[in-house]
This record gives sequence, structure tokens and C-alpha cells, in this order.
Amino acid sequence: MTKRNATAAIIGAGDFIGAAICERFAAEGYAVFAGRRSADKLAPLKARIEAAGGELIARGLDARKEEDIAAFLAAAEAHAPLDVCIFNPGANVQFPLLDTTERVFRKVWEMACYAGFLTGREAARLMAPRGRGSIFFTGATASLRGGVGYAAFASAKAGLRNLAQSMARELGPEGIHVAHLIIDAGVDTAFVRERIKAARGDEALANLPPDQLMNPKSIAEAYWAIHTQSRDAWTFEMDLRPFSERW
Repeated sequence: MTKRNATAAIIGAGDFIGAAICERFAAEGYAVFAGRRSADKLAPLKARIEAAGGELIARGLDARKEEDIAAFLAAAEAHAPLDVCIFNPGANVQFPLLDTTERVFRKVWEMACYAGFLTGREAARLMAPRGRGSIFFTGATASLRGGVGYAAFASAKAGLRNLAQSMARELGPEGIHVAHLIIDAGVDTAFVRERIKAARGDEALANLPPDQLMNPKSIAEAYWAIHTQSRDAWTFEMDLRPFSERW
């Protein structure tokens, strides 16, 4: 692999989508700055990337804290110019409306929307003087419509989508590509498989058709494809779903 003089910062580098994005950009020669609540949980990902000849710098952070986001992105910029920043924290919770506490609603908004604002603003501050860079946000079905039990999550994700759209309109003319990717299906994770098992039983889980759940690597490939677009044909919003998903 050819090493680049550039960094990719992934905030919300979890075990599935976030990890796959880190691996995809590392494979292209980026120094990857990966942030999640516990840096220790990034050790297996770091080992895989380094074994493949890539570079990953693991950092623990709270994406809801302005000082954590600013320090994390400043460190990435100090390592090499920040070329891409991806906001990917998970905040999916389901509670009936009357059981949704003020604390739950506020924490989901902080993680899924407010933290996105902090991330986007700080990344733009670093990219704007160079007139280039990519800032991408991970959305969900809830970005477009609310559902039973998802008042907190859907309102936060809809806010993130509108934040991204506002940023795209403001920063696009400055050479910064802002995009919002809607993950409109179940991703192949241990959490999703446990939910399928709980709802439909072991047999249903064992007989899942191939490609009915989204492979995190396929999602990461979409992020890379958008990042490499020519700026005369930028995508703002892409929605991803398996062939079998009803929508």
C-alpha cells in the first residue's frame, strides 16, 4: 500500500460499521484516527490494520464533549492533514413514549445530533483553509421517519440529517464535501442477530437468506466511493439497503 500524507478520523469506531470504515481507509494508505468511548476496545482493530501494513491511532473520547472532539481532531491534523472525518456513533434506543425519560431523550440527542454538530464544525475549521476535505455522517431509517418507540432516536437522527444538509450547502462552495448516508436495514452485527433470535427464534436466525443483513464492509465501500467522487458530481445523500429490504 502507498502511504498518504493525510488522516481519516472516524468518531464512533465501533466493532462493525466503524471498524470496517477504518479498515477501508487504512487500506488506501490513510493514517486512521479512531475514536470511541474506550480506547482499549480498539486494540483488536488496531492489530488487524497494522498486520495488514496500515496505521491506526486509537483514542478514547466522549463525542458529546467539545474539548474531546476538538483535541481528537487537532491530534489527527497534527499527524497529517485531515482529509476525511466520519461521524458514526450509535445511539439507537427504543422506549414507549411514556417510558422515555428526560435523561434518555437528552442523552440520545447529545450523542446522535449535538455530537455531530461538534464534529462537523471542528472538522470544517481544519479543512476550510485548504479548501478540500470530506465530512460524512451516518444516518438511519429514523433519519427520515419516526417509528413506534423511537421518539428520541428519530428526532435526533432527523436533526443530524438537517445539520448535514445545512453544512453541505454552506461548505460545498468552499470545496468541502459533506454527505449523509442512510443505513436503511439491519446490519450484520451480534446485536441484530440476537434481536432476530429473540423475536423469531433460532430457526429463523439459522435460515436467514444470504445478504439479507448488510455487511459492514459493503457499507464501508460506499463511504470510500463517495469520498473519491469528482467534485462536479458530488452525492449529498445516499441510502443503502439489501436487495430484499422492503421500503
